[in-house]
Amino acid sequence: MSGERVSVQLNGIAVEIVSGSSVAAAIASLGMLSRRSVSGQWRAPLCGMGVCFECRVCIDGVAQQRACMVQVREGMQVRTDD
Repeated sequence: MSGERVSVQLNGIAVEIVSGSSVAAAIASLGMLSRRSVSGQWRAPLCGMGVCFECRVCIDGVAQQRACMVQVREGMQVRTDD
């Protein structure tokens, strides 16, 4: 990671995070969880390598993205519970 920071929107909240960080890291930096299960339980990254699918979020309007597998980029829009 270069130390350069990028600005992303998490549920409408502007967050600056180090470029190259995962979306899951950005979400964790705010103390947020990724989503709710169909039964209403909160979910968060479990494996951190894209196997468990517990960190699914909506990124730039595309649902079901694994937050642990996507790097943040300038202007990205993330919704955790859509």
